[in-house]
Amino acid sequence: MVAESSEVRPTAVRRSASPGAGARRGRRVGRLAGLGFGGAALLVLLTGCDVGAAFGGFGWPQGGITPEARRMYDLWIASCIAALVVGLLVWGLIFWCIVRYRKRGNELPVQTRYNLPMEFLYTIAPVLIVAVLFYYTAVVQTDVVKTTSNPDVTVEVVAFKWNWQFNYRDGQGEDANTTASVLGTSEVIPILVLPTDRSIRFEETSKDVVHSFWVPEMLFKRDVMPGNIRNVFEVSRLEGEGAYVGRCAELCGSYHAFMNFELRVVSPEKFDRFLAAKQDGASTQDALTAVGEEPYAVKTRPFETRRTEHNFNQGSAAVGAGS
Repeated sequence: MVAESSEVRPTAVRRSASPGAGARRGRRVGRLAGLGFGGAALLVLLTGCDVGAAFGGFGWPQGGITPEARRMYDLWIASCIAALVVGLLVWGLIFWCIVRYRKRGNELPVQTRYNLPMEFLYTIAPVLIVAVLFYYTAVVQTDVVKTTSNPDVTVEVVAFKWNWQFNYRDGQGEDANTTASVLGTSEVIPILVLPTDRSIRFEETSKDVVHSFWVPEMLFKRDVMPGNIRNVFEVSRLEGEGAYVGRCAELCGSYHAFMNFELRVVSPEKFDRFLAAKQDGASTQDALTAVGEEPYAVKTRPFETRRTEHNFNQGSAAVGAGS
């Protein structure tokens, strides 16, 4: 007679004596090793090429002309790569489960209640991913929005319906003096001339409604607020001479689409000569010609506003003239 406590369970014998148990464990280890090797190879591949350029920046504008623009671009590309890696892993596991555990008959698979390692993974891993992304976002944002006490150039950006005025200042804040100014009109696009390799402070204010100062190549835009609010930001330097279109990026009224300007980036020597000519009383066009630059905007042109004609009548009656 065999005691009840010493009874051997047949299922336990079959499970422990299964000849394929070791092979299954070996395959599992092999899959994990392959997954780790694939991840390492992916990292090597991604660090060895310009992924952003290969995929069109993943929708983010390329060709930034400031260090701040490059930092924001790099953060975006890294975030996209992280999202793609997580997505590929999740979709890979889903399809692997579909194939590995597909129905092979009417018998139900082994039912389990919980898997602590798996539950720990899908609970902690998303928290860690979000924490890492938040950390790097906070670092880049802090670096992009920081200001200094003594920038090389200070420009007051004044927006109004529907054009721009750029005032070169001798200091910071409302109490500083304007040493030279550029004013746009319906017929002439305003040109903001700035130097390379110098820190530049922008102080923005509006005469009427909310506008938005935006140069796409700077990958940065700030609202221009009316009243006593002066929206301030800085760029550590501009890289690459050339002409760049600037726009108002906030719907500000009927002629919002016409509210363009041009950023003209020149060498520090040309900028000093341009500013000196402006301070001596020269017009913006004459000052640009004096330093060998095109006197008028080359990247955008004035729009036909039709402000002297009736917008809903093909006749020549002036607005407000009556009948």
